Amino acid sequence: MTHESRLQAAAAVLAESRKTGRPCCRISERFGIQSLADAYAVQELNTKAALAQGRRLVGRKIGLTSLAVQQQLGVDQPDFGMLFADMERRDGEAIDSRRLIQPKAEGEIAFVLGRDLPDADATLGELVNAVEFVLPALEIVDSAIEDWKITLVDTVADNASSALYVLGRTPTRLHGLDLALEGMVLEKNGAQAAIGVGAACLGNPLEACLWLARTMAEVGRPLQAGDVLLSGALGPMVPVAAGDSLRLRLTRLGEVSCRFV
Repeated sequence: MTHESRLQAAAAVLAESRKTGRPCCRISERFGIQSLADAYAVQELNTKAALAQGRRLVGRKIGLTSLAVQQQLGVDQPDFGMLFADMERRDGEAIDSRRLIQPKAEGEIAFVLGRDLPDADATLGELVNAVEFVLPALEIVDSAIEDWKITLVDTVADNASSALYVLGRTPTRLHGLDLALEGMVLEKNGAQAAIGVGAACLGNPLEACLWLARTMAEVGRPLQAGDVLLSGALGPMVPVAAGDSLRLRLTRLGEVSCRFV
């Protein structure tokens, strides 16, 4: 099997797992994919396939923003995945858990851009100027890899383990906010399930977004006006299943909720 055919086979297995809802074994082992570059190549194959099928790219997600998780996986930077329009769910909406494999939820901050960020040397000032507003967000992460036994390569290839996201309805301008101090409480079925703070996300969620803006320009998929950026988790992931309800509350940015059926 050639290098290219291994990448294509890995992409096909991940796509089939998402389609059928049946997890697969580690593609890193099955297809001998070990480098981060190859993992992103697999992700890009499925991104191109999704676009060819008519799905619409509306943003990006940032993962591995926790320094502790980076150390655990032996990496020194976050990762990214694609957000498509059909991945968005409405605040308070019932989510069909049958379309998910082994979901977990994270509390995050969503950034919505009002301007393009085309340059690989984007500055913090340009990023802040480009952000139209921020929103509370839940990301529903879901791994196609059996039992979440993932390596860095597996999660990157699998679109950074992203499945769905839910945005709140309280847009807030950045002016006067210190997002490093933004506190988070994530409740499951009315009980506290996770707590966190913006500083857990690379010290400040803006730093995560700046990394993303530069990286996306470097790989040829620059961020554009209207894009939604999910900052990365402010606290631990919480497993969810049919019958569960979630509510995320942030200190100043409002709240967002969903339930699983």
